[in-house]
Amino acid sequence: MLTACVEGAGLALSAAGALLVMLACGLPMWRVSAFISSNIVVAQTLWDGLWMSCVVQSTGQMQCKLHDSVLALTRDLQAARALTVGSAVLGVAALAVTAAGAQCTTCVGDQEVKARTVSAGGALSIASGLFVLVPLCWMANNIIVDFHDPAVPPSQKRELGAAIYVGWAATGLLLLGGALLCGSLWPGVRAGAGIAPAKTAGGGNKHYV
Repeated sequence: MLTACVEGAGLALSAAGALLVMLACGLPMWRVSAFISSNIVVAQTLWDGLWMSCVVQSTGQMQCKLHDSVLALTRDLQAARALTVGSAVLGVAALAVTAAGAQCTTCVGDQEVKARTVSAGGALSIASGLFVLVPLCWMANNIIVDFHDPAVPPSQKRELGAAIYVGWAATGLLLLGGALLCGSLWPGVRAGAGIAPAKTAGGGNKHYV
């Protein structure tokens, strides 16, 4: 029962994290225009995402355009594209592996193999969280450095967009969910599921002279 609860919690957190990674990947709000001038009345707001840029007018109308060329993007955007997509793929793979070894499924019969399969899914979930964490921190650092750089014109300064915060939330869920799934190999959790520790070969047959 304890193992099923731990696996269920880890699977739910990992699934939520994977969904948030996909949401952050698709949102165009990684970098948004900053309002730092004395005049706060602006006609439009600029959004920059991994796949498109959007202009939101003060009237509520929004126009978006896909990035024309990958090579024309900055290095942080190029890396963010690759690592975020990789994170989403790893997240889906982690869910599939975890579901195959979960206590509520019959894909794997042996309890020892089940525990190792779920732990492998947890490792994939942690890797997914680390994959998306790298571009998030890289882009956030660049935005903050440019914001405080006096050489950058105010019209080109950007702030952290909603997609970055969504990505950080996804990272936390993936890391926590992966840690819980890896806990399937803990002796206390395995004992709660009735899995006996492995015995060494020949350990029960001792001969004395």
